Amino acid sequence: MDTITVCMGSSCFGKGNSSNADFITRFIEEHNLSESVEVSGCLCSNACAQGPNIKINDKLISGISEQTLADIIVKELGLQL
Repeated sequence: MDTITVCMGSSCFGKGNSSNADFITRFIEEHNLSESVEVSGCLCSNACAQGPNIKINDKLISGISEQTLADIIVKELGLQL
């Protein structure tokens, strides 16, 4: 199972990870990936200055936004949509 971990520390949260988490959840549901992708949160990914941050299968990805998330998820999970 693939994992996406959304940093919800105060810095990343303040930089938009609350709405990014909502986007990720909707993306997973809309593409019927709930059985193969687990989404969770963490308190801090220790890269506050580069945030907002997520991890996909333990790979840290920084500076994300709703505009870039779909492409990042597709690429990192190797999806064919």
